[in-house]
Amino acid sequence: MEDEEGPEYGKPDFVLLDQVTMEDFMRNLQLRFEKGRIYTYIGEVLVSVNPYQELPLYGPEAIARYQGRELYERPPHLYAVANAAYKAMKHRSRDTCIVISGESGAGKTEASKHIMQYIAAVTNPSQRAEVERVKDVLLKSTCVLEAFGNARTNRNHNSSRFGKYMDINFDFKGDPIGGHIHSYLLEKSRVLKQHVGERNFHAFYQLLRGSEDKQLHELHLERNPAVYNFTHQGAGLNMTVHSALDSDEQSHQAVTEAMRVIGFSPEEVESVHRILAAILHLGNIEFVETEEGGLQKEGLAVAEEALVDHVAELTATPRDLVLRSLLARTVASGGRELIEKGHTAAEASYARDACAKAVYQRLFEWVVNRINSVMEPRGRDPRRDGKDTVIGVLDIYGFEVFPVNSFEQFCINYCNEKLQQLFIQLILKQEQEEYEREGITWQSVEYFNNATIVDLVERPHRGILAVLDEACSSAGTITDRIFLQTLDMHHRHHLHYTSRQLCPTDKTMEFGRDFRIKHYAGDVTYSVEGFIDKNRDFLFQDFKRLLYNSTDPTLRAMWPDGQQDITEVTKRPLTAGTLFKNSMVALVENLASKEPFYVRCIKPNEDKVAGKLDENHCRHQVAYLGLLENVRVRRAGFASRQPYSRFLLRYKMTCEYTWPNHLLGSDKAAVSALLEQHGLQGDVAFGHSKLFIRSPRTLVTLEQSRARLIPIIVLLLQKAWRGTLARWRCRRLRAIYTIMRWFRRHKVRAHLAELQRRFQAARQPPLYGRDLVWPLPPAVLQPFQDTCHALFCRWRARQLVKNIPPSDMPQIKAKVAAMGALQGLRQDWGCRRAWARDYLSSVNRFHKIRNRALLLTDQHLYKLDPDRQYRVMRAVPLEAVTGLSVTSGGDQLVVLHARGQDDLVVCLHRSRPPLDNRVGELVGVLAAHCQGEGRTLEVRVSDCIPLSHRGVRRLISVEPRPEQPEPDFRCARGSFTLLWPSR
Repeated sequence: MEDEEGPEYGKPDFVLLDQVTMEDFMRNLQLRFEKGRIYTYIGEVLVSVNPYQELPLYGPEAIARYQGRELYERPPHLYAVANAAYKAMKHRSRDTCIVISGESGAGKTEASKHIMQYIAAVTNPSQRAEVERVKDVLLKSTCVLEAFGNARTNRNHNSSRFGKYMDINFDFKGDPIGGHIHSYLLEKSRVLKQHVGERNFHAFYQLLRGSEDKQLHELHLERNPAVYNFTHQGAGLNMTVHSALDSDEQSHQAVTEAMRVIGFSPEEVESVHRILAAILHLGNIEFVETEEGGLQKEGLAVAEEALVDHVAELTATPRDLVLRSLLARTVASGGRELIEKGHTAAEASYARDACAKAVYQRLFEWVVNRINSVMEPRGRDPRRDGKDTVIGVLDIYGFEVFPVNSFEQFCINYCNEKLQQLFIQLILKQEQEEYEREGITWQSVEYFNNATIVDLVERPHRGILAVLDEACSSAGTITDRIFLQTLDMHHRHHLHYTSRQLCPTDKTMEFGRDFRIKHYAGDVTYSVEGFIDKNRDFLFQDFKRLLYNSTDPTLRAMWPDGQQDITEVTKRPLTAGTLFKNSMVALVENLASKEPFYVRCIKPNEDKVAGKLDENHCRHQVAYLGLLENVRVRRAGFASRQPYSRFLLRYKMTCEYTWPNHLLGSDKAAVSALLEQHGLQGDVAFGHSKLFIRSPRTLVTLEQSRARLIPIIVLLLQKAWRGTLARWRCRRLRAIYTIMRWFRRHKVRAHLAELQRRFQAARQPPLYGRDLVWPLPPAVLQPFQDTCHALFCRWRARQLVKNIPPSDMPQIKAKVAAMGALQGLRQDWGCRRAWARDYLSSVNRFHKIRNRALLLTDQHLYKLDPDRQYRVMRAVPLEAVTGLSVTSGGDQLVVLHARGQDDLVVCLHRSRPPLDNRVGELVGVLAAHCQGEGRTLEVRVSDCIPLSHRGVRRLISVEPRPEQPEPDFRCARGSFTLLWPSR
């Protein structure tokens, strides 16, 4: 077992108990139940205790923990059993079955649901649509069958009132491809009446409480179940602990949706609802006898004929035929003459009840067959698709003992006797086959053989069922009392049979009514009242013909035997007891052909309360389930057996010769060395492939030794694993850095080669590589390329400058200076023409136009008057010039800013050629001069230039005018405007 279950949780396997006694068994069961461990093994048999509450033991995470594991690798669980059955089916191609047994309320139905959910979760990883459809039908079928086959009883709120065996077909890949459901002995008498505190089948209450008002009106129903005789008893009860109305309403919606998913058509669902409604109305029909008077003869009538109308409408049959079938029956005489025989009130009531039971039984069987028609494997060819394998899940009623036990309980308990016989036989057979296969001497085990009880029931001619069939087929009036007398005569000396007639001193039985069978699970007293009627299960042919001739195709399909002519001679139909016996024989043969897995369910208390375990009640179940005998059988030879490889895998760390891996000749030799080191070789036997351990103490000793070493091994593994992870990370980092280094080298080489290729022709004049495009460098080479680009620009400038005459160098320096100041700020600044540096200009004093000349020396900037022999009008020291401003347009406006003086505004004009742009030349000359002196000339480019004039800050702007012949200044509101002729 996995170490998460320590000694404080008790023994996970009852085989490991020190002493096999009822006290030790119950003590371990109680301890595990109190600790929330509801599952315990007996070898490969799972014992399950119903917790009556939701436990966090299920879901996808739990399924993942058990998927693919062995039984003993994880704590006991339903998923482990389901996984073992699935592995045996998939890996060994064996048909398997899971037999779930226990009394009503022990949790059998819930166990089967969890098994189905596990199988659905671990199959179809490729999500094939057909497989998903089959899985949906398998899961949804449980909801539908519970509605029509389950009811609330005093022992269980959701008790299965029928037996169910489901075969699930799998393909060679282990995916479900279909299935088939077999039902056994539906308790149809529940349709008519129920014990106090119990309900009818869930479907009736779900229809009444879950249907919409419109649908109820169409069915002529009222929402209150107390209105109808068949549901009056359980009207105030519910199938769960929640509100009755809410639960039945929600269940009705869930069942309707499940039927849709399975494949029921809307018309079929409506037919089912109509049939249920017809049964309810049928139960309310009462009969009254009419006296002879006037023209009316003495006879029988229906008290409320509107109910007959409802039944006729809902069953789609003629109203007069419905009434005739209820009040009389038609028989054929020896000469095949038809005679109509009227009923008495008692006979009519019997016929009504028999019809109601038969209709519900046929409805249930039709629902099961309809589900089977959807689940049947489609288009399977063994030659093409391979052999299909099967997992069977048997969820059948457990042993029942009520205050009054009738024919149904007799059949149910007979079924449990058959299954118990099969259980013991298969367990012993499995043990014997395994011992023979492994070469171990078989030791006989004494156990209670219930074959004599089975024989008491099913023995030909003298068995209880044979005597009952004879009573049903005999001519004349055979009563239940006569049947009991015949039983007393045949079985007066049987050790397991008695009655009040045979034991007059036993006052717990009544004369002429009761007999008792000593079952393997305990004594049960049966009342023979109703045995013959229930076994005969007779229904008048009138009802069969009536329902067969219905215009509702769904209802008509349920009564194929109604097509027989009334005069046709047919064989006597088999009785209910014989049909059930034949189905049990077939079921046992089917189970015996499969590899079985068992789930034994225990009901902890009669109050259905969580956390409470009634020891006396559980002792009784442990006894009749034969769990102690199962433990003794398992321990009779050897308490545990494991393959050598599995044993070594679990315990090899406890021996120095086997850890971490042995060097011996075989696993068997390694196991022998391990046991010798522990001194346990005398308590084991060596098979061909398995080790057999006789005493549970040997396993306990090995587990304790393993538990002490596990923490040390865990630390060792953690250390090794962490070191391995660190080395992996280090190697990865080294590899990454190596790849990065070589990749960078490759990128550098490739970039340098590309640079060399592109700049091979850079030395060719006159462009010297001006139009060459530099390639995009790698990030690591970006600084290098920036440096190379700067060097290339300096080299190219040097190549260009070398060819310039010395006389042009001042002009070049001026242009470079002007470019640095005006590049990108002014569109045209005259860089493409030669700068003569000696021109006349027009200087405007804002009042009149005069020709003026500008003379720029190395010390001053002079304004001259050319009309007066270039007389100096103003001298501005160059060191006082702080900057100049120009516009971004094509005009020739220049404003020189001087420190401590008025700004000088100049418009360069009358150039040769006309409109020759000389602003750049003036800017360049001044900028070059300032650079030579080591200071910077501030050059501003703006379309609205501020200036200082006579101590006042003013603005000057340029206004282009196409009609303007000559540049001119205008003054308005303290601002100046240059009117520039635009061409």
